[in-house]
Amino acid sequence: MDVRRRPSKALRPAPKEPSSAPEPTGAKASDALPLPLYFTNALFFTLFFSVAYYLLLRWRDKIRNSVPLHVVTFSELAAILSLIASFIYLLGFFGIDFVQSFIARASNEAWDLIDEEEGEDHRHRLMACAPSIADHIIPAVSSAEDEDIVDLVVKGTIPSYALEEQVGDCKRAVRIRREALQRITRRPLQGLPLDGFDYGSILKQCCEMPVGYVQIPVGIAGPLLLDGFEYIVPMATTEGCIIASTNRGFKGIYAAGGATSTILRDGMTRAPVVRFPSASRACHLKFFLDNPSNFQTLADEFNKSSNFARLQGVQCSIAGKNLFMRFSCTTGDAMGMNMVSKGVENVLAYLRNEYSDMDIISISGNFCSDKKPAAINWIEGRGKSAVCEAVIKEEVLKKVFRTNVATLVELNMLKNLAGSAVAGALGGFNAHASNIVSAIFIATGQDPAQNVESSHCITMMEAVNDEKDLHISVTMPSIEVGTIGGGTQLASQSACLDLLGVKGASKELPGANSRLLAKIVAGSVLAGELSLMAAIASGQLVQSHMKYNRSTKDVSKVGP
Repeated sequence: MDVRRRPSKALRPAPKEPSSAPEPTGAKASDALPLPLYFTNALFFTLFFSVAYYLLLRWRDKIRNSVPLHVVTFSELAAILSLIASFIYLLGFFGIDFVQSFIARASNEAWDLIDEEEGEDHRHRLMACAPSIADHIIPAVSSAEDEDIVDLVVKGTIPSYALEEQVGDCKRAVRIRREALQRITRRPLQGLPLDGFDYGSILKQCCEMPVGYVQIPVGIAGPLLLDGFEYIVPMATTEGCIIASTNRGFKGIYAAGGATSTILRDGMTRAPVVRFPSASRACHLKFFLDNPSNFQTLADEFNKSSNFARLQGVQCSIAGKNLFMRFSCTTGDAMGMNMVSKGVENVLAYLRNEYSDMDIISISGNFCSDKKPAAINWIEGRGKSAVCEAVIKEEVLKKVFRTNVATLVELNMLKNLAGSAVAGALGGFNAHASNIVSAIFIATGQDPAQNVESSHCITMMEAVNDEKDLHISVTMPSIEVGTIGGGTQLASQSACLDLLGVKGASKELPGANSRLLAKIVAGSVLAGELSLMAAIASGQLVQSHMKYNRSTKDVSKVGP
């Protein structure tokens, strides 16, 4: 090995991580004895402490009897040899990882010091003078190229999750991890793109251990005429007809003069659960939190960790000795889960000082309720609660949607209201709100899992203006969106937000952009509901899906 060749910092390996999957006990024989490893370790442990205790007793007796310590019997000599042998074994078995990690750290620190103070020439002179030292302190991976690093990942020498830190180049780390994955699984990844993505933008914030990215087409629908303004709405989906149907709904709403929307509530929630020795003590804290005179104290504690989080209220529920506290707060233009969680931690720390017998079970006790269908979100709301409505003229229904008012009203009553009730639906009194919510969420960098509660929607239709026109509305109590943070800062998603005019935080009025995005979501759902219900009423649903949502590709010829 040419010891003068030193790789870049990107190739210096981190100390070896302990394996998360320990080897089955007794599965491997010891190198010291032809015995199972656990048995050999136990034997040398017992030997070391036994002979050490024996020698201490013997030396104590010699000192008491004035016998020179260097005069040893055969048994004492055997004990000394056994002590030395067991010490060497234990040092070799348990000390090697510590020594290797210490040498690796010392090597990297030495190289950094040389780079900063002396430069390349001095390092070459040093290596020429001490080649034997270099052979010991430079790990073998340090001179390897990508192919060698892949082998080390496959063998487990370098953890896959540490590649970005190891090589110092996010895309290169993805390429190495990807190749290692293909070798381990023996499955090709040709269809999963690698190039064309900024992997540095997701490091430590959006995705761990990436090996590529999934392509989801983004289409546009619009314009949506909402509250007097027009919006072109980006939608990311792989289901045909969704965008076309929503676009038809936009067309009908535009022809009818547009839709109007209102934000009813704006507050993200987090609900920790705490436990007390008795139910009466849990009730004591509930009464304290319910007392309006204590609210400002709680708000001061909650608000101190953010410039935007402002506590709105605390709703409590008792279950035996357990108390669930649902904190609600404004979060500016962020969706706000991290913001509200930090505020809740502040309040819990304060309450611990006042209630020393309070046991904090979880920062989230599912009374929030996040990413799960829950009646409390349906009733109380979470995130942005919005309502959007429009009046569709009789001639528009006939020309654009090929149906009439009476048919739509009856269909909505039987399908969206009665049918959903028969099914025991929770927040699902609609035709397909989730389709539109999911498509906009993915396009704009929202959390797709929050589609669960964000799609809570009740669609209402009734005849107005002497039963000639249709009044349609959607009420959505828990639209959870943000325009900063998370996936919204990625290039593609940021571009979609910019298309809507809600990119980033509002400088004029904190929270205005996220509230507008929630209104756009509600307006898009209104259009989607109108178009789909019209398609069902006119018998066009199956025909349109057969035309736009049916693949003609021979799947047997796709893939490896």
